[in-house]
Amino acid sequence: MLEPGEYLRIAVDPLRLAVLGRAAAGPVDVGSLAGDLGVAERKVQEIVGRLVSSGLLRSDLTLDRDALRAIARSLPQDPPIDPDLVARGWTEEEARTLGKFFTGSRLKQIPTQRAKRLVVLERLAQEFEPGRRYQEKEVNFTLQLFHADYAALRRYLVDEELMTRADGVYWRTGGRFPER
Repeated sequence: MLEPGEYLRIAVDPLRLAVLGRAAAGPVDVGSLAGDLGVAERKVQEIVGRLVSSGLLRSDLTLDRDALRAIARSLPQDPPIDPDLVARGWTEEEARTLGKFFTGSRLKQIPTQRAKRLVVLERLAQEFEPGRRYQEKEVNFTLQLFHADYAALRRYLVDEELMTRADGVYWRTGGRFPER
């Protein structure tokens, strides 16, 4: 069975990906695919041979869906829990939620479930110093470091009472406050 990293190295090549895509629809016709891709038939035949030997294509030149399912099952199901988050007062469940939605310091997506969104928003609220007043452009700048839709994040922070807004000025009013 291929490891997920090996599969990605194979599938990242546009020609191999085209062969896999064609094989998903049925047996690969090497000549037809070579013509469609504008490459030599020998090149497509070479790629097909490698994909068969890797186990992604069957001998009948169709995609081996079982091999893909096995690769998918081998992927980690939950992100690892960041021990630093737990040490800073987040529960394991909260740390797991943050791990699902953040890649490094970037927010991959804004959670649709309110409970998960609250955890993410509480983490973002910690970027703002309690007691300090912020102009809207400062709030926008800080939030866009995490996600492109900074306006939605800003609205959520206010709606969930983690920040308060008055006359274009914002200040942090909720969430957990780090011990100093």
